[in-house]
Amino acid sequence: MRPWLTRALGMALLHAAADTALAKAAVYEPTGLTTPRIIAIALLVGAAALWSAIDGMLRREDLGRTWVIASLIAGPLSGVLYVIGRSVFVDSSGTGELGTALTGGAAFTALLILVPAGLGMFVGGKLKPGGHRKRPSAPSPRPRGRSATPRA
Repeated sequence: MRPWLTRALGMALLHAAADTALAKAAVYEPTGLTTPRIIAIALLVGAAALWSAIDGMLRREDLGRTWVIASLIAGPLSGVLYVIGRSVFVDSSGTGELGTALTGGAAFTALLILVPAGLGMFVGGKLKPGGHRKRPSAPSPRPRGRSATPRA
């Protein structure tokens, strides 16, 4: 499976699940969702940043292009999945929100993936796998090129 496809599917499912959960919570508490929305956005941003930082740390090939393509696919895909999830789990709505989900919602989701992924790739690229840097070795007590026994 292509790396951009796995990232796009994973991020789209995560965003759609968060949006659907917030829509379900809005049914029971329509006015008090400021804190859950902030927490959901922070978790989504953190997931993109963490995943891309791990990719950067592991020195994956073509990382920038992978995350750009993934964010551009995940945006509309998460919109479609959100409309499906809302119609199944929340209020049996139809396709009335599909236009909004495929335009503004998709662009917002793509930015919520691309910006933290860029930051994660930058930070992850500066880290080494294993978590520590190799220490320089101590110099040898004897000079190079000379043997320990004197010549006769």
